[in-house]
Amino acid sequence: MSSSVAPNLSRAGRSTHAQAILGPELYARLPNTKVLLVGAGGIGCELLKNIVLTGFGDITLLDLDTIDLSNLNRQFLFRKKDVKQSKALVAAQTASAFNPNVHIIPILANIKEPQFDVDWFQSFDLVLNALDNLEARRHVNKMCMAAGVPLVESGTAGYLGQVQPLLKDRTECFDCVTKPTPKSFPVCTIRSTPSQPIHCIVWAKSYLLPQLFGEDEDGGAELDEAEKQGENAQEIAALRKEALAYKAVRSILRSASSTEDAPRMIFQKVFQSDILNLLSMEDMWRSRAAPTPLDFDSIKEGTFSLRETHKPASATNGKSLALPEGKMNGVKTSPLNGNGVSTSPQNGTGLKDQRALSLQDVLALFISRYTDGNLPTSSDRLAARLRGGEETIAFDKDDDDTLDFVTATANLRAAAYGIERKTRWEVKEIAGNIIPAIATTNAIISGLIVLQALHLLRKSYQLLKNVHVQFKPAVPLSTINMCSPNPHCGICRDTYTKFLCDPAIVTLGELVDGILGDGEARGTGKREVSVYEDKRVLSDPDWDDNNDRTLESLNVTRGKFVSIVDEEGEWGTIAVAIGVLPPNHPSDAPPFILPPQLPRPPRQVRPATPTPTEPSRKRSAPDDEIEVEPSAKRPRTNGPSLPDVSSPSKKRRLEDDGFLMLDSATDKLDDDVIEID
Repeated sequence: MSSSVAPNLSRAGRSTHAQAILGPELYARLPNTKVLLVGAGGIGCELLKNIVLTGFGDITLLDLDTIDLSNLNRQFLFRKKDVKQSKALVAAQTASAFNPNVHIIPILANIKEPQFDVDWFQSFDLVLNALDNLEARRHVNKMCMAAGVPLVESGTAGYLGQVQPLLKDRTECFDCVTKPTPKSFPVCTIRSTPSQPIHCIVWAKSYLLPQLFGEDEDGGAELDEAEKQGENAQEIAALRKEALAYKAVRSILRSASSTEDAPRMIFQKVFQSDILNLLSMEDMWRSRAAPTPLDFDSIKEGTFSLRETHKPASATNGKSLALPEGKMNGVKTSPLNGNGVSTSPQNGTGLKDQRALSLQDVLALFISRYTDGNLPTSSDRLAARLRGGEETIAFDKDDDDTLDFVTATANLRAAAYGIERKTRWEVKEIAGNIIPAIATTNAIISGLIVLQALHLLRKSYQLLKNVHVQFKPAVPLSTINMCSPNPHCGICRDTYTKFLCDPAIVTLGELVDGILGDGEARGTGKREVSVYEDKRVLSDPDWDDNNDRTLESLNVTRGKFVSIVDEEGEWGTIAVAIGVLPPNHPSDAPPFILPPQLPRPPRQVRPATPTPTEPSRKRSAPDDEIEVEPSAKRPRTNGPSLPDVSSPSKKRRLEDDGFLMLDSATDKLDDDVIEID
C-alpha cells in the first residue's frame, strides 16, 4: 500500500462514525467552524477532548489559570510534570494528539481584558463556556449578546450539572434570571465576634495570614469601609489598635537575627492578649457568649479545658462533657501535620486530612516543634520563606504551609470562642472555595454541551433544551424547553451597536450625537438622554459637563460599553461597544466610524393612565346615616402621610424652628421677618 493511501484510510476511519451520526453536510462544516472555548478546567478538559474528536478543526482555548496539583484527579489532560504551567497551553498540546487535523490556539489571559472586545467575539461561530466564576460568566454572556454569537453555558457541582444554550432574541440570557450574591460577613463579626466555623476560617485566611506574612500591614481600608457602613465604632477603634500591634510581630518574623520564639509570641498576642483586650469591653458580651483566652502551657500539657462548643462532640443528658484537651471522646490523640506526620508512634487509621484535630494537634501544627526536632511548624516554615527572599505570602489551597497555618489558627480561634473545630480537609474546602467536582459529572455535561452546540449550528432552535443532571437515579437527566427573553433584562433587551474610534480624540458628546443621528433618515434623532458606563453616570439632561471631555479621559476605552438611556422612557436602551479604528483608517478622516445602520431601539410600551371614574350624582336621603367604626390602627397608605401644616402642633414646631406661618395672604409681616416663597 502506498504511503499516500494510508493517511486517507486513517482519516476515513476516524470520521466514519461522526459522519454517520451528524450527516455529511454538517460534518463537512465542522473543520471550518471557529469555536471559542473559555476555560480549561474540569469541564474544559472534557469538552476540548469532545469537540476535537467530533471533528471541530478551528478552536481557540482561553484560560488564565495554571495547573495545580489538586487538578490532576479530574483534569485528565494534565500530568504531574505540568504543575504550575498554563492550563490552556498544556491542554492544547495534549488534545492536538487526538486529531492531527485540528488547529488549537491556546491563550493564557483573562477573558475580561480589553483586547477581547465585540469584534473579537464576532470572529467566532460558537462560544462554549466552561467557567467557574460568576463575573466571568456574566461578562461572556454580555459579549455574546452584543456580538450576536451563540453561547452554550454550563456548570457542575458534585453530582449536579446544567447546560443552557443562549441566543439573543430567541432564548433567555444568563442574566435574565437574577443570580444570588456571594455571602459576605461584617468586619466586626470576623474580627471580634465570630459564631460559626466559617467566620474563624475567613479570619485566618483573609486577615491574620496577610497581617503577618502578606501585604496588609494595618487593614485600614477595610476598617474605614466598615466604619462607613455603620458598624460598631468602639469595636473598630479597638481593632485599629490591634492592627498596629502586628507591626512588631511582622518585623520579628522577617528578621534573620531575631532570637525570639516568633510562633509563641504570635500565640500570646492573638489568642491571649487580643482576647483579653476584647473582654475589657463588657458591653460587647452582654448578649453573647464571651471568648476564653487560651493558655499555651496548659494546652501543651493537655490540661486545658474548653467550654461547650456550638456543636458538642459528645453529650450526656443534653450537657457537653468538658474533657482535658488532647483527648477526643476519651481517646488520646497525637499531633498531625499537613503532610500526615504524627508526633506519636501510632498514626490514625483514617485519611490524614479528614482526621479530627485535638487542641494539642492544632497547637503542634502552629507553635510547638515536633519531637524529632526536624519538622518546623507552619509558622516557622512561613517565616523561613520570608527570610529566604519571598516578599509576601498569600493563601493557596495547594500550598501546605499556608493551609496548615490557616487550619491551625482557625481552629485555635474556634476553640477560644466555643465553636466547632474543622478538619484540615474541611478548612481546605471552605478557604479554597472548592466546589465539589466529580469527573463523571463533568464528562456528562461536556457531552451535553456538544449536543446543544450542534443544534445551534444546524439552526434547529426548536430542539434546544435547558438540560439538568440531577441526583435522582430513576431520572438522572431532565430537560426544560427554552424560555423567552425576560422583557425587563438589562443585558439581552438592550440594542447593541459598535463605535470604532480613537478614544484620545473623540468626545462623549460626539459619540452620543453620532449614535442618535438626525432622526430623519438615520437613528432616532436628538433627544434627552442619560449616559452610563457600567454603573457610572457620565451625563444626563441636567449635567452635561462631560460632553466635551474625551472618552479616554473618562476611562471609556476599548472593550467598554456606553449605555444611552432615554430620559422619557419612550425608547429602549442603546448599548454602544467601544472598539478601535482599523490600521488603514485615513489620517484625514474623522477619528471615528459610525455603524452602517444607526440603531433604532424598540419603542417602550407605556402603561395606560387609568381614567378617573365620575363621582355619583345621586344625593343621599336626609335620614341616611353613615356610621364609621373607630379604627384602632392607622390606615395604611401608599406613601408617608403628610402632616396637616395648619395644625397647632405643626405651627408650633415651625415657630420653634424660626418660621412664621400666615393664616392668609393678606397678613402683614414685620420688618425683621424674611419672607420665603
